Amino acid sequence: MTYSTIRHDLDDGVLTVTLDRPDQLNSFTPRMADELERTFREVNDDDAVRAVIVTGAGRAFCAGMDLTKEGNVFGLDEAMTPSLADMQRLEDPALIDGVRDTGGRVTLAIHDCRKPVIGAINGPAVGIGATMTLAMDARLVSSQARVGFVFGRIGIVPEAASSWFLPRIVGLPAALDLVLSAEILDAQSTVDVGLATGPHDPEALLPSARALADRWTKGRSPVATALARQMMRRNAAREHPVEAHRVDSLAMFHTSIGDGKEGVAAFLEKRDPEFTGRASRMPDFYDEWIDG
Repeated sequence: MTYSTIRHDLDDGVLTVTLDRPDQLNSFTPRMADELERTFREVNDDDAVRAVIVTGAGRAFCAGMDLTKEGNVFGLDEAMTPSLADMQRLEDPALIDGVRDTGGRVTLAIHDCRKPVIGAINGPAVGIGATMTLAMDARLVSSQARVGFVFGRIGIVPEAASSWFLPRIVGLPAALDLVLSAEILDAQSTVDVGLATGPHDPEALLPSARALADRWTKGRSPVATALARQMMRRNAAREHPVEAHRVDSLAMFHTSIGDGKEGVAAFLEKRDPEFTGRASRMPDFYDEWIDG
């Protein structure tokens, strides 16, 4: 795919994805959704990438959906009459093109990603500009950031699976207030409510995001990192800890006979480990677990 709405920059294992429509404040389009979804699916098999940072070009992170398009600005087919039963067929091309929320396709791809994803929110982030970051593993805000779940102002509902992500980050009462008030928070308020860390000086935002990416992934096993990320995201939502125990046991078994052997040897020999595992080659149970 030739990217026209985002930019990729890879440096020493960290891929910086820049939303790149600065003249439109990086407003979101169906094309941007396609490019972001593809990025977060393809990075799973790219062993040159150990972490991803997402930021915006110019003075905004993402000003929400581009509302200037003719017809249905969200890219949906108004001739369709979808039912709840229809939504069990999410991979149906007609539903992908005409019904499925484009932001949700992006956040599900981020959720499934095998690499840690960090949002570096450099300016206004409203609507999908806010909800897309909820699937990321950390959100850092510049002092110039403004964040708002403003859907109620234009008579629509929060999307991008944010009704699943947002309460898990800030709690249900705060999530309800953020959505129903549709207020735009300044950087400090965004930190205070528990949505992000910071605020950072604008020039320190990307270096801080990079430092976090390095702290999480440099010198770490890519397989263990991918498994740990998904275990924290998925096992916490299970009804009973025995469900986590089943996955923990499999993950522990496979890492213990993989990079774990090198990790133990390096510890005993008082040297840095040299892990050889690759996130592009996960244990056999992984796909069944993720898709289940």
